[in-house]
Amino acid sequence: MEKLLGLPVLASEHGAKVDQLIIYVHYLMLALFIGWSAYFLYVVVRFRKSKHPKADYHGVKNHAASWIEGGVIFAEAALLIGLAIPLWHKSVDEFPPAKDSTEIQIMAQQFSWNFRYPGKDGVFGKQDIHLVSTTNNFGLVANDEAGKDDIQGANEMHVPVNKPVIIYLSSRDVIHSFKVIAFRTTQDAMPGLKIPIWFKPVKEGRYQINCAQLCGMGHFAMAQGYMIVESQENFDKWIAEKSKTGGAPQALE
Repeated sequence: MEKLLGLPVLASEHGAKVDQLIIYVHYLMLALFIGWSAYFLYVVVRFRKSKHPKADYHGVKNHAASWIEGGVIFAEAALLIGLAIPLWHKSVDEFPPAKDSTEIQIMAQQFSWNFRYPGKDGVFGKQDIHLVSTTNNFGLVANDEAGKDDIQGANEMHVPVNKPVIIYLSSRDVIHSFKVIAFRTTQDAMPGLKIPIWFKPVKEGRYQINCAQLCGMGHFAMAQGYMIVESQENFDKWIAEKSKTGGAPQALE
């Protein structure tokens, strides 16, 4: 069924459940389409004018329709309660411990993605929303010791495979939407808010980041962002290399 639906490559742990929900919903829709189409054809033939020139106002005497409708309701409730709600609960209420995860701040802007990692101390520097500007995407507070080793960059983010990733998402200007199709992850980026999301990459590769909100004339350019999933060893090397610059930001106009 996955091949039949043409689902994209899957690279996150929770994505399997998302795909499972999509597949079951399609099974249900297919069953309804076949069932109601067959019923429609039956009614057209069974109650054609030549066979029933006079209308029957007594209606159906059995309860087959009620049982069928009840079955559809049961199937939909099973999908909602058995799959959708538990998946949503795990995504929004069961965050992994920060100490066991890779933490990244992402600041969306027209028309790029800015990222920030804590440095060797594992602590993000202080921020002030009033300091956000074209040269200070995250509103960093100057002379804060915790922020001096923070790592900043644009459009290309790195994460280790098989380790949870916690992202703190915000926007510098308008509403954007962070979407990585391979991770089955989508979340709006709202100006003035820092929204946490998490996922666990399970497959190494280079995955495109899209913006799922129309954010302006250059909306298409938001697709230039990429998430690189690599081994812990390669990720550590990348962090070490970036740390040599002292965490210097890459500001975008």
